[in-house]
Amino acid sequence: MNLPLFLARRLRSDEADRRKASRPAIRISIAGVALGLAVMIVSVCVVLGFKHTIRDKVLGFGSHIVVGDMQSLFSDGSYPVCMGDSMLSELRSIQGVSHVQRYAVKQGILKTDSDFLGVNFKGLAQEYDTTFLSSCMVEGRLPRFSDTESSNEIAISSFIADKLHLTTGTRVFTYFMGNNNVRTRRFTITGIYRTNMRRFDEGTCFTDLHTIVRLNGWESDQASGAELTLTDFSQLDASDFETSLLVDRRLDKYGATYASTTILQLYPSVFAWLDLLDIDVWIILGLMVAVAVFTMVSGLLIIIIERTSMIGTLKAMGARNSTIRHTFLWFAVFIIGKGMLIGNLLGIGLVALQHFTRMVKLDPETYYVDSVPVELNIPYILLINIGTLLISVLMLVGPSFLVSHIQPAKSMKYE
Repeated sequence: MNLPLFLARRLRSDEADRRKASRPAIRISIAGVALGLAVMIVSVCVVLGFKHTIRDKVLGFGSHIVVGDMQSLFSDGSYPVCMGDSMLSELRSIQGVSHVQRYAVKQGILKTDSDFLGVNFKGLAQEYDTTFLSSCMVEGRLPRFSDTESSNEIAISSFIADKLHLTTGTRVFTYFMGNNNVRTRRFTITGIYRTNMRRFDEGTCFTDLHTIVRLNGWESDQASGAELTLTDFSQLDASDFETSLLVDRRLDKYGATYASTTILQLYPSVFAWLDLLDIDVWIILGLMVAVAVFTMVSGLLIIIIERTSMIGTLKAMGARNSTIRHTFLWFAVFIIGKGMLIGNLLGIGLVALQHFTRMVKLDPETYYVDSVPVELNIPYILLINIGTLLISVLMLVGPSFLVSHIQPAKSMKYE
């Protein structure tokens, strides 16, 4: 039989404890562990929700890796590269790449009777993954994307719609400038989207690839580039290296030079902001662990001091200091376990409540989302629980040595 575990169970179930000073200490210790763990769980789930939500929004517009003309990727111009079947097949063969889609861009001006606005038109082909854009639609539908025919349809953002007073079904004139002339197109607005990311919503419209290629005067197998989607974001560096080896400084049949870049390089400020959130989480985790450890150490010291006579009796009966120390450590584990159970219920409950009700709102102009996003990540929660338990128990080893300074004769003198 494990004597320390047996004694710890007896201490936990001792009904007389309810009349002793240790009861408030135990309750405070449980509350400290529960509160600290709940805050850690909520913090991690919120930060993960923020990072993945914002990252997915950025990836929805730019994908993981972009392959295009060197001048286009590193300047404000728009230059084509050949994106025929052979190049697309080579890009799909890159390890980690799950999807490849072509795109073409051209700047234009949307004109109404009372106002106008310069926007960036992005033409998409039929292979484009519309999952993200479809989730952002607030009205209407997406245009028909194709590389062989023009639909004369566009999707605009809610920002553009509000500024120009446009609605779905409206036909709007668009002017494109190039080669010392102005070309006019009349598009039908089929849908309105909103991402809550101002840098995208302010000036991006979507239409078919064929229209933009023709407006640019390019060949049918040319495009601004191709977007590569990876199966695993954590493998971005490895896939980027392989992509660079394949395309960088390579010439196409028209003499254009291929180049590649990643989403991290295209939007460094956004991802730098997301990385700062990790620092905040580590600070919160450290503070909450400190709170939990402090309350547990204080509670354990109070319990040991109150149980001085019991410690003296055990020593007089031949119990070793290690046995008594392990008894109180087991007792502390029971207290920590109860606090962790309450903390998990509280933390996961709050995360689930926010996920289903979105009761905590945010300003989308500042945070890119209209409510606090959360992500319930079980592996991270398990790591938080294991880390909290191990750190708390290890920090209690030192105070448990107090029992070695208790002398049986002195402790039993006044019993």
